[in-house]
Amino acid sequence: MALGSITLRLYVYTGTEGSYSDIDLKYTLNKNKIQGQNNIVLEVAELVRDFLDINFDGSYTSHTKWVSAVVNYFDDEGEEYTYSNPQTFNFLAFDGYGYFEDEINPELSRNVLISSNNIYLPEGTAGKLPIFAEGVGKLTIDSIDTEITDDGNSNQKIQYITIPADSSTIQVYDTDDTTLLKTIKVNNICEPKFTPYKVVFQNKLGTLQDLWFFKKTTESFSVTDETFKRNIINTGSVTYNLNETQNQRYNVNGKSKLKLNTGFIKEDMNQTIEELFLTENAWIDYEGKILPIIPTTKSMTFKTSLNDRLTDYTIDFEFGFDKINNIR
Repeated sequence: MALGSITLRLYVYTGTEGSYSDIDLKYTLNKNKIQGQNNIVLEVAELVRDFLDINFDGSYTSHTKWVSAVVNYFDDEGEEYTYSNPQTFNFLAFDGYGYFEDEINPELSRNVLISSNNIYLPEGTAGKLPIFAEGVGKLTIDSIDTEITDDGNSNQKIQYITIPADSSTIQVYDTDDTTLLKTIKVNNICEPKFTPYKVVFQNKLGTLQDLWFFKKTTESFSVTDETFKRNIINTGSVTYNLNETQNQRYNVNGKSKLKLNTGFIKEDMNQTIEELFLTENAWIDYEGKILPIIPTTKSMTFKTSLNDRLTDYTIDFEFGFDKINNIR
């Protein structure tokens, strides 16, 4: 008999690979084979994504989860189809994305989890470098080695390595500790005039990335409201009070916005700026608080050293909340 249908049980959980239990069962999917086809295709990425909560409160933590897909196969008569029934497939889930030209189901970076080869930090300020622990053996930061260990737990699959203040070069090695995978230049910026602001955003590789804005910052404010026309006549005296408004304002609220400038950066950072534009989650360290923001600039012209000589970007952001607290 030919393959007729499958049942898939989808488990999403934290911990180590395969350590799921019944409480981790999120979906049970059944699908019949389409006539004329030889296989059965299920898309589970969007289902899993519902359970990947990306947040940032100042602490850099791994947001990966294990996914186990347990598949039972049945023939046209509803009987078990294969001797290896069920089959279990284990995956590690990141909330990243591929571009169209990356083709279907691309595997993203297995070592350094940023796209550029440059990091910009204010002088005297430490930074964070996200890596995938499975694919990195060690980092060498200015000749000082940091060994990377992987115990298999989902909470340390993404590790944020501290970049000491005023470092200059980071070398990332494969698990054999000898194969150089990537060299990252740390650019330490002295900014005597403006206050630098750190934006943290979820990048293409599904991790948190810092991006500092060093130059002019402009804060603005906009208000929304509605009005209705009141009847202010005192029917007893058939008069009205000049101190009462006829046009009453209500549903008043506001939005604060920021315009930030990167300062001059290398062309290599264009990919990072693009990922910032495409992010769904971003925060800013602003006046001592970590606050959610939304990039509101919707278009960008890439700058290059050939066309523009110097590269910098001005980007508009909106705080991700109303000015007047209306959370009930």
